[in-house]
Amino acid sequence: MSSLTVLFGVAGLLALAAAIVPKLVADRPFSVPLVMLIAGIVLGLLPLPAPYGNGWSDPAAHLHGVESFTQLGILVALAGAGLSVDRPFGLKRWGSTWRLLALTMPLSILAIAALGYWWLALAPGVALLLAAALAPTDPVLAGDIGVPHPDVEPELARDNEIRFTLTTEAGFNDGLAMPFVLLGLAMAGSRPNLAVSWVLVDLLLPVVTGVVVGLVAGRGLGWAIFHTSSDRLRLAEYGDGLVLLALAFLPYALSELAHGNGFVAVFTAAVVVRKQEREHDYHGVLHAFGHQLERLFVPLALLGLGLAIGDGLLRGLRPLEVVIAVVAVLVVRPVVGWLSLLGSSAGRPATLAIAFFGVRGIGTLFYLAYALDRLPLAEQGVLWRVGALAVAVSVLVHGILAEPAIQRIERMGGHLPAH
Repeated sequence: MSSLTVLFGVAGLLALAAAIVPKLVADRPFSVPLVMLIAGIVLGLLPLPAPYGNGWSDPAAHLHGVESFTQLGILVALAGAGLSVDRPFGLKRWGSTWRLLALTMPLSILAIAALGYWWLALAPGVALLLAAALAPTDPVLAGDIGVPHPDVEPELARDNEIRFTLTTEAGFNDGLAMPFVLLGLAMAGSRPNLAVSWVLVDLLLPVVTGVVVGLVAGRGLGWAIFHTSSDRLRLAEYGDGLVLLALAFLPYALSELAHGNGFVAVFTAAVVVRKQEREHDYHGVLHAFGHQLERLFVPLALLGLGLAIGDGLLRGLRPLEVVIAVVAVLVVRPVVGWLSLLGSSAGRPATLAIAFFGVRGIGTLFYLAYALDRLPLAEQGVLWRVGALAVAVSVLVHGILAEPAIQRIERMGGHLPAH
Protein backbone atom coordinates (compact mmCIF):
# COMPACT_ATOMS: atom_id res chain seq x y z
CA MET A 1 0.00 0.00 0.00
CA SER A 2 1.47 3.36 -1.04
CA SER A 3 1.74 6.33 1.31
CA LEU A 4 -0.41 8.34 -1.13
CA THR A 5 -3.24 5.84 -0.74
CA VAL A 6 -3.01 6.15 3.03
CA LEU A 7 -3.05 9.95 2.75
CA PHE A 8 -6.21 9.86 0.63
CA GLY A 9 -7.88 7.61 3.17
CA VAL A 10 -6.87 9.86 6.04
CA ALA A 11 -8.10 12.91 4.11
CA GLY A 12 -11.51 11.29 3.68
CA LEU A 13 -11.70 10.46 7.37
CA LEU A 14 -10.69 14.00 8.19
CA ALA A 15 -13.51 15.43 6.09
CA LEU A 16 -15.96 13.29 8.04
CA ALA A 17 -14.30 14.22 11.34
CA ALA A 18 -14.52 17.92 10.50
CA ALA A 19 -18.29 17.57 10.24
CA ILE A 20 -18.91 15.14 13.11
CA VAL A 21 -16.40 15.87 15.88
CA PRO A 22 -17.58 19.45 16.65
CA LYS A 23 -21.06 18.07 17.38
CA LEU A 24 -19.69 15.24 19.51
CA VAL A 25 -17.60 17.54 21.72
CA ALA A 26 -20.18 20.33 22.00
CA ASP A 27 -20.86 21.23 25.66
CA ARG A 28 -18.09 18.89 26.79
CA PRO A 29 -14.66 19.77 28.20
CA PHE A 30 -12.93 18.62 25.03
CA SER A 31 -11.99 20.65 21.97
CA VAL A 32 -11.76 19.50 18.36
CA PRO A 33 -7.98 20.21 18.30
CA LEU A 34 -7.48 18.05 21.39
CA VAL A 35 -9.48 15.15 19.95
CA MET A 36 -7.55 15.29 16.67
CA LEU A 37 -4.18 15.59 18.41
CA ILE A 38 -4.90 12.45 20.42
CA ALA A 39 -6.14 10.66 17.28
CA GLY A 40 -2.93 11.62 15.49
CA ILE A 41 -0.77 10.31 18.32
CA VAL A 42 -2.63 6.99 18.20
CA LEU A 43 -2.17 6.78 14.43
CA GLY A 44 1.50 7.68 14.81
CA LEU A 45 2.00 4.67 17.04
CA LEU A 46 0.73 2.40 14.24
CA PRO A 47 3.07 1.08 11.50
CA LEU A 48 1.68 3.34 8.75
CA PRO A 49 3.78 3.94 5.61
CA ALA A 50 5.28 7.43 5.75
CA PRO A 51 6.02 9.71 2.77
CA TYR A 52 9.48 9.42 1.20
CA GLY A 53 10.42 6.72 3.70
CA ASN A 54 11.68 9.25 6.25
CA GLY A 55 9.07 8.65 8.90
CA TRP A 56 6.49 11.11 10.18
CA SER A 57 8.70 12.28 13.03
CA ASP A 58 11.47 13.89 10.96
CA PRO A 59 10.47 17.54 10.38
CA ALA A 60 13.82 18.24 8.71
CA ALA A 61 12.67 16.09 5.79
CA HIS A 62 9.48 18.10 5.32
CA LEU A 63 10.39 21.67 6.32
CA HIS A 64 9.09 23.31 3.16
CA GLY A 65 5.84 21.36 3.30
CA VAL A 66 5.28 22.18 6.97
CA GLU A 67 6.02 25.86 6.34
CA SER A 68 3.66 26.10 3.35
CA PHE A 69 0.81 24.22 5.00
CA THR A 70 0.91 26.15 8.26
CA GLN A 71 1.29 29.41 6.38
CA LEU A 72 -1.89 28.66 4.42
CA GLY A 73 -3.82 27.95 7.59
CA ILE A 74 -2.60 31.13 9.26
CA LEU A 75 -3.59 33.29 6.29
CA VAL A 76 -7.13 31.89 6.20
CA ALA A 77 -7.47 32.24 9.97
CA LEU A 78 -6.19 35.83 9.92
CA ALA A 79 -8.73 36.82 7.28
CA GLY A 80 -11.54 35.18 9.25
CA ALA A 81 -10.41 36.76 12.51
CA GLY A 82 -10.26 40.23 10.98
CA LEU A 83 -13.77 39.90 9.57
CA SER A 84 -15.05 39.06 13.07
CA VAL A 85 -13.76 42.25 14.65
CA ASP A 86 -16.67 44.64 15.11
CA ARG A 87 -15.36 47.05 17.75
CA PRO A 88 -14.38 50.46 16.33
CA PHE A 89 -10.64 50.92 16.06
CA GLY A 90 -8.93 53.12 18.64
CA LEU A 91 -6.15 53.37 21.19
CA LYS A 92 -8.50 53.17 24.17
CA ARG A 93 -11.04 50.71 22.72
CA TRP A 94 -8.22 48.31 21.79
CA GLY A 95 -6.22 49.10 24.93
CA SER A 96 -5.88 45.53 26.20
CA THR A 97 -4.68 44.38 22.77
CA TRP A 98 -2.00 47.07 22.59
CA ARG A 99 -0.75 46.12 26.05
CA LEU A 100 -0.40 42.48 25.05
CA LEU A 101 1.43 43.36 21.84
CA ALA A 102 3.71 46.06 23.27
CA LEU A 103 4.46 44.50 26.66
CA THR A 104 3.43 40.85 26.98
CA MET A 105 4.88 39.64 23.71
CA PRO A 106 8.41 41.14 23.86
CA LEU A 107 8.76 40.48 27.61
CA SER A 108 7.66 36.87 27.11
CA ILE A 109 10.21 36.45 24.32
CA LEU A 110 12.92 37.86 26.56
CA ALA A 111 11.96 35.56 29.44
CA ILE A 112 11.76 32.38 27.32
CA ALA A 113 15.02 33.21 25.53
CA ALA A 114 16.73 33.63 28.90
CA LEU A 115 15.37 30.27 30.06
CA GLY A 116 16.54 28.60 26.84
CA TYR A 117 20.00 30.10 27.28
CA TRP A 118 20.34 29.14 30.95
CA TRP A 119 18.44 25.86 31.16
CA LEU A 120 19.10 24.34 27.74
CA ALA A 121 22.52 25.93 27.11
CA LEU A 122 21.36 27.25 23.73
CA ALA A 123 23.35 29.93 21.95
CA PRO A 124 21.73 33.38 22.30
CA GLY A 125 20.48 33.43 18.70
CA VAL A 126 19.04 29.92 18.93
CA ALA A 127 17.39 30.72 22.27
CA LEU A 128 15.82 33.81 20.69
CA LEU A 129 14.53 31.72 17.77
CA LEU A 130 12.86 29.32 20.17
CA ALA A 131 11.32 32.14 22.18
CA ALA A 132 10.07 33.94 19.08
CA ALA A 133 8.45 30.75 17.77
CA LEU A 134 6.72 30.20 21.12
CA ALA A 135 5.59 33.82 21.49
CA PRO A 136 2.65 34.30 19.09
CA THR A 137 -0.79 33.21 20.16
CA ASP A 138 -2.72 31.41 17.50
CA PRO A 139 -5.67 32.63 15.41
CA VAL A 140 -6.33 29.08 14.20
CA LEU A 141 -6.62 27.24 17.50
CA ALA A 142 -7.98 30.32 19.29
CA GLY A 143 -10.99 30.28 16.97
CA ASP A 144 -13.14 28.41 19.50
CA ILE A 145 -12.65 31.12 22.13
CA GLY A 146 -12.46 34.07 19.76
CA VAL A 147 -15.23 36.48 18.96
CA PRO A 148 -18.21 35.03 17.08
CA HIS A 149 -19.14 36.67 13.82
CA PRO A 150 -20.94 39.99 14.43
CA ASP A 151 -23.89 38.94 12.27
CA VAL A 152 -24.55 36.05 14.66
CA GLU A 153 -24.02 37.66 18.08
CA PRO A 154 -23.38 41.41 17.55
CA GLU A 155 -23.23 42.39 21.22
CA LEU A 156 -20.84 39.56 22.10
CA ALA A 157 -18.62 40.40 19.14
CA ARG A 158 -18.43 44.06 20.12
CA ASP A 159 -18.41 44.07 23.93
CA ASN A 160 -16.78 40.80 25.04
CA GLU A 161 -13.39 41.95 26.28
CA ILE A 162 -11.92 38.45 26.62
CA ARG A 163 -12.84 37.14 23.19
CA PHE A 164 -12.13 40.45 21.46
CA THR A 165 -8.68 40.81 23.01
CA LEU A 166 -7.63 37.21 22.35
CA THR A 167 -8.79 37.49 18.73
CA THR A 168 -7.09 40.80 17.95
CA GLU A 169 -3.90 39.81 19.78
CA ALA A 170 -3.69 36.60 17.74
CA GLY A 171 -4.47 38.54 14.57
CA PHE A 172 -1.50 40.84 14.95
CA ASN A 173 1.15 38.91 16.84
CA ASP A 174 1.55 36.14 14.28
CA GLY A 175 3.07 38.83 12.08
CA LEU A 176 4.85 40.70 14.86
CA ALA A 177 6.84 37.57 15.76
CA MET A 178 8.67 37.78 12.42
CA PRO A 179 11.15 40.55 13.39
CA PHE A 180 12.22 38.52 16.43
CA VAL A 181 12.65 35.41 14.28
CA LEU A 182 14.76 37.32 11.77
CA LEU A 183 16.86 38.78 14.59
CA GLY A 184 17.40 35.28 15.97
CA LEU A 185 18.42 34.01 12.54
CA ALA A 186 20.89 36.88 12.18
CA MET A 187 22.39 36.22 15.62
CA ALA A 188 22.60 32.46 15.01
CA GLY A 189 23.98 32.87 11.49
CA SER A 190 26.65 34.95 9.88
CA ARG A 191 25.55 38.44 10.94
CA PRO A 192 27.01 39.06 14.40
CA ASN A 193 27.16 42.84 13.90
CA LEU A 194 23.61 44.11 13.83
CA ALA A 195 23.69 47.60 12.34
CA VAL A 196 20.99 50.08 13.32
CA SER A 197 20.10 50.57 9.65
CA TRP A 198 19.53 46.83 9.24
CA VAL A 199 17.29 46.71 12.30
CA LEU A 200 15.21 49.65 11.04
CA VAL A 201 14.98 48.60 7.40
CA ASP A 202 14.80 44.82 7.64
CA LEU A 203 13.04 44.31 10.96
CA LEU A 204 10.80 47.29 11.71
CA LEU A 205 9.96 48.83 8.33
CA PRO A 206 8.23 45.66 7.04
CA VAL A 207 5.71 45.88 9.89
CA VAL A 208 4.82 49.47 8.95
CA THR A 209 4.68 48.49 5.28
CA GLY A 210 2.37 45.59 6.13
CA VAL A 211 -0.06 47.91 7.93
CA VAL A 212 -0.07 50.40 5.03
CA VAL A 213 -0.54 47.69 2.40
CA GLY A 214 -3.32 46.17 4.52
CA LEU A 215 -5.13 49.49 4.77
CA VAL A 216 -4.89 50.11 1.02
CA ALA A 217 -5.74 46.52 0.04
CA GLY A 218 -8.66 46.45 2.48
CA ARG A 219 -10.10 49.63 1.02
CA GLY A 220 -9.66 48.31 -2.51
CA LEU A 221 -11.20 44.92 -1.77
CA GLY A 222 -14.01 46.57 0.19
CA TRP A 223 -14.80 48.75 -2.82
CA ALA A 224 -14.75 45.73 -5.17
CA ILE A 225 -17.00 43.76 -2.83
CA PHE A 226 -19.57 46.40 -1.92
CA HIS A 227 -19.29 49.64 -3.91
CA THR A 228 -18.34 49.08 -7.55
CA SER A 229 -21.06 50.48 -9.80
CA SER A 230 -21.60 47.39 -11.95
CA ASP A 231 -23.81 44.64 -10.54
CA ARG A 232 -21.83 42.10 -12.55
CA LEU A 233 -18.56 43.17 -10.93
CA ARG A 234 -19.85 43.83 -7.40
CA LEU A 235 -18.65 40.72 -5.58
CA ALA A 236 -21.20 40.89 -2.77
CA GLU A 237 -23.98 40.29 -5.31
CA TYR A 238 -22.68 36.79 -6.01
CA GLY A 239 -22.76 35.53 -2.44
CA ASP A 240 -19.57 33.54 -3.12
CA GLY A 241 -17.41 32.75 -0.10
CA LEU A 242 -14.34 32.18 -2.27
CA VAL A 243 -13.67 35.92 -2.04
CA LEU A 244 -12.31 35.15 1.43
CA LEU A 245 -9.32 33.55 -0.26
CA ALA A 246 -8.69 36.77 -2.17
CA LEU A 247 -8.76 38.61 1.14
CA ALA A 248 -6.31 36.09 2.59
CA PHE A 249 -3.88 35.92 -0.33
CA LEU A 250 -3.84 39.28 -2.16
CA PRO A 251 -2.81 41.53 0.77
CA TYR A 252 -0.17 38.98 1.73
CA ALA A 253 1.30 38.84 -1.77
CA LEU A 254 1.22 42.62 -2.25
CA SER A 255 2.87 43.19 1.09
CA GLU A 256 5.60 40.63 0.50
CA LEU A 257 6.30 42.15 -2.94
CA ALA A 258 6.72 45.51 -1.20
CA HIS A 259 9.03 43.85 1.36
CA GLY A 260 6.35 44.18 4.01
CA ASN A 261 4.96 41.85 6.67
CA GLY A 262 2.30 39.79 4.91
CA PHE A 263 0.57 38.45 8.02
CA VAL A 264 0.04 41.95 9.41
CA ALA A 265 -1.29 43.06 6.03
CA VAL A 266 -3.90 40.29 5.86
CA PHE A 267 -5.36 40.93 9.31
CA THR A 268 -5.36 44.70 8.76
CA ALA A 269 -7.09 44.33 5.39
CA ALA A 270 -9.76 42.05 6.86
CA VAL A 271 -10.50 44.54 9.67
CA VAL A 272 -10.82 47.32 7.08
CA VAL A 273 -13.21 45.26 4.94
CA ARG A 274 -15.33 44.52 8.00
CA LYS A 275 -15.71 48.26 8.65
CA GLN A 276 -17.43 48.71 5.28
CA GLU A 277 -21.16 48.01 4.97
CA ARG A 278 -21.31 46.42 8.45
CA GLU A 279 -24.90 45.31 8.07
CA HIS A 280 -24.49 43.60 4.69
CA ASP A 281 -25.36 39.89 4.66
CA TYR A 282 -22.27 39.11 2.61
CA HIS A 283 -20.10 39.39 5.72
CA GLY A 284 -21.92 36.31 7.01
CA VAL A 285 -21.18 34.44 3.76
CA LEU A 286 -17.45 35.18 4.04
CA HIS A 287 -17.40 34.19 7.69
CA ALA A 288 -19.21 30.90 7.06
CA PHE A 289 -16.81 29.94 4.27
CA GLY A 290 -13.76 30.80 6.36
CA HIS A 291 -15.16 28.83 9.28
CA GLN A 292 -15.58 25.77 7.06
CA LEU A 293 -11.99 26.02 5.87
CA GLU A 294 -10.75 26.30 9.45
CA ARG A 295 -12.85 23.28 10.47
CA LEU A 296 -11.00 21.24 7.84
CA PHE A 297 -7.58 22.77 8.42
CA VAL A 298 -7.46 22.45 12.22
CA PRO A 299 -8.06 18.66 12.29
CA LEU A 300 -5.48 18.15 9.55
CA ALA A 301 -2.84 20.28 11.28
CA LEU A 302 -3.35 18.70 14.69
CA LEU A 303 -3.56 15.21 13.25
CA GLY A 304 -0.23 15.83 11.53
CA LEU A 305 1.35 17.04 14.76
CA GLY A 306 -0.05 14.03 16.59
CA LEU A 307 1.30 11.68 13.92
CA ALA A 308 4.78 13.17 14.34
CA ILE A 309 4.61 12.90 18.14
CA GLY A 310 3.33 9.33 18.04
CA ASP A 311 6.02 8.38 15.52
CA GLY A 312 8.82 9.65 17.76
CA LEU A 313 9.16 13.42 17.38
CA LEU A 314 9.71 13.71 21.14
CA ARG A 315 12.28 10.92 21.21
CA GLY A 316 15.22 12.04 23.33
CA LEU A 317 13.13 14.56 25.26
CA ARG A 318 14.97 15.81 28.34
CA PRO A 319 13.34 16.86 31.62
CA LEU A 320 14.46 20.49 31.21
CA GLU A 321 12.88 20.59 27.76
CA VAL A 322 9.59 19.51 29.31
CA VAL A 323 9.95 22.15 32.01
CA ILE A 324 10.63 25.00 29.58
CA ALA A 325 7.71 24.04 27.33
CA VAL A 326 5.31 23.92 30.28
CA VAL A 327 6.70 27.09 31.88
CA ALA A 328 6.50 29.02 28.59
CA VAL A 329 2.79 28.25 28.17
CA LEU A 330 1.51 28.03 31.73
CA VAL A 331 3.78 30.39 33.67
CA VAL A 332 5.50 33.00 31.50
CA ARG A 333 2.46 34.00 29.44
CA PRO A 334 -0.03 34.13 32.35
CA VAL A 335 2.30 36.06 34.67
CA VAL A 336 3.60 38.54 32.10
CA GLY A 337 0.11 38.94 30.58
CA TRP A 338 -1.43 39.65 33.98
CA LEU A 339 1.26 42.22 34.84
CA SER A 340 0.86 43.89 31.45
CA LEU A 341 -2.90 44.28 31.94
CA LEU A 342 -2.76 45.71 35.45
CA GLY A 343 -4.71 48.95 35.54
CA SER A 344 -6.44 48.29 32.23
CA SER A 345 -10.17 48.59 31.67
CA ALA A 346 -10.56 44.82 31.26
CA GLY A 347 -11.52 44.12 34.87
CA ARG A 348 -10.09 41.39 37.10
CA PRO A 349 -11.92 38.27 35.77
CA ALA A 350 -11.27 39.25 32.15
CA THR A 351 -7.64 40.09 32.89
CA LEU A 352 -7.00 36.66 34.42
CA ALA A 353 -8.69 34.88 31.50
CA ILE A 354 -6.87 36.90 28.83
CA ALA A 355 -3.52 36.35 30.53
CA PHE A 356 -4.00 32.59 30.91
CA PHE A 357 -5.59 31.66 27.58
CA GLY A 358 -2.78 32.55 25.20
CA VAL A 359 -3.19 29.55 22.90
CA ARG A 360 -0.04 28.27 21.19
CA GLY A 361 -0.36 26.37 17.96
CA ILE A 362 0.14 26.61 14.23
CA GLY A 363 2.18 29.81 14.40
CA THR A 364 4.84 28.05 16.45
CA LEU A 365 5.14 25.25 13.89
CA PHE A 366 5.30 27.77 11.03
CA TYR A 367 8.09 29.82 12.53
CA LEU A 368 10.17 26.77 13.45
CA ALA A 369 9.90 25.45 9.88
CA TYR A 370 10.52 28.94 8.45
CA ALA A 371 13.68 29.45 10.49
CA LEU A 372 15.17 25.98 10.08
CA ASP A 373 14.47 25.94 6.34
CA ARG A 374 16.70 29.01 6.03
CA LEU A 375 19.35 28.16 8.59
CA PRO A 376 19.79 24.46 9.48
CA LEU A 377 20.92 24.27 13.08
CA ALA A 378 22.49 21.46 15.08
CA GLU A 379 19.92 22.22 17.80
CA GLN A 380 16.88 21.76 15.59
CA GLY A 381 15.91 18.55 17.42
CA VAL A 382 15.68 20.53 20.67
CA LEU A 383 13.66 23.30 19.00
CA TRP A 384 11.16 20.85 17.51
CA ARG A 385 10.75 18.90 20.73
CA VAL A 386 10.14 21.99 22.87
CA GLY A 387 7.92 23.63 20.24
CA ALA A 388 5.78 20.55 19.61
CA LEU A 389 5.42 19.83 23.33
CA ALA A 390 4.42 23.46 24.03
CA VAL A 391 1.70 23.25 21.38
CA ALA A 392 0.49 19.92 22.76
CA VAL A 393 0.38 21.31 26.32
CA SER A 394 -1.56 24.35 25.13
CA VAL A 395 -4.04 22.24 23.16
CA LEU A 396 -4.55 19.96 26.18
CA VAL A 397 -4.88 22.58 28.93
CA HIS A 398 -6.56 25.36 26.99
CA GLY A 399 -8.72 22.91 25.06
CA ILE A 400 -10.21 21.55 28.28
CA LEU A 401 -10.44 24.77 30.31
CA ALA A 402 -10.95 27.66 27.89
CA GLU A 403 -14.57 27.41 26.80
CA PRO A 404 -16.04 26.39 30.20
CA ALA A 405 -14.04 29.06 32.03
CA ILE A 406 -14.88 31.85 29.62
CA GLN A 407 -18.56 30.90 29.54
CA ARG A 408 -18.65 31.01 33.33
CA ILE A 409 -17.06 34.45 33.37
CA GLU A 410 -19.57 35.60 30.75
CA ARG A 411 -22.49 34.38 32.85
CA MET A 412 -21.10 36.37 35.78
CA GLY A 413 -20.74 39.46 33.60
CA GLY A 414 -16.98 39.59 34.08
CA HIS A 415 -16.27 39.69 30.35
CA LEU A 416 -17.38 43.29 29.90
CA PRO A 417 -14.74 46.05 30.02
CA ALA A 418 -14.80 48.06 33.23
CA HIS A 419 -15.84 51.70 33.03
